[in-house]
Amino acid sequence: MNFVDYYKILGIDKTATPKDIKNAYRKLARKYHPDLNPNDKNAKKNFQQINEANEVLSDPEKRKKYDQYGKDWQHSEQFEKSKQYQEQSSNSRGARYSGAQSEGDFSDFFESMFGGAASGGRSRRVKYRGEDFNAELHLDLIDAFKTHKQMLTVNGRKIRITISAGIENGQTIKIAGHGGQGINGGPNGDLYITFSIANHPGFKRLGNNLYALVDLDLYTAVLGGEITIDTLNGKVKLKVKPETQNGSKVKLKDKGFPVYKNDGQFGDLHITYTVKIPTNLTEKQKVLFTELSES
Repeated sequence: MNFVDYYKILGIDKTATPKDIKNAYRKLARKYHPDLNPNDKNAKKNFQQINEANEVLSDPEKRKKYDQYGKDWQHSEQFEKSKQYQEQSSNSRGARYSGAQSEGDFSDFFESMFGGAASGGRSRRVKYRGEDFNAELHLDLIDAFKTHKQMLTVNGRKIRITISAGIENGQTIKIAGHGGQGINGGPNGDLYITFSIANHPGFKRLGNNLYALVDLDLYTAVLGGEITIDTLNGKVKLKVKPETQNGSKVKLKDKGFPVYKNDGQFGDLHITYTVKIPTNLTEKQKVLFTELSES
């Protein structure tokens, strides 16, 4: 397994604070989001690496293991147990070792971690970690808008998971211990779920912001008024300024998408007006428009 430098991926150093990690992740997630890089075939891979790095470094316990064991951080518990076994075994063999370990002792140590029989003819039941599973979960944009629970069936087993609001398209999360079963009492593997979030007909999502087109009739565009528009969190009333031009944009603060695992924080909703020209005018209406054009 090749070493993956999560600090390098996020562009931070090992002294980075949790706030530094969060800011770096948000910046890179927006930059490398697959929806913003449709012509980059590596965008999805980069985005997944960024999510993986954030998943590990934003968790204090995982970060501690990663800093100590590097690429083998996921096997830290096995390493510690094997180390304890080796120390106990060395102590039981008496003073003839004088605190030193022979080549056979080191062999026992690594065999206890990665397989094989102990030296001296003693066979041992080696514990093996279970296989990691990978799954893809499809959601609608509305599903990703609110925290909810879902029941999954993985290899015949039902797993109930909580999906936090604001989950990103292409984001991968780990469900510890729900992978393949360990052998000889070894720990289970983990389940990695990658989310695929479908587009919405009325909204486009970019990071935590939403973008929508809103039709505006000519009369309201010219004279101004009040309209009601849909958001993913219900309807809101919006005042339209007189003489609003086609293509005009307005921003509704905190009416966008929820920020992942940050309760109460939302992106913005960006509205672009599309002024609709009236059709099927009556003769009287045509006369009025003619008079208006000549005035």
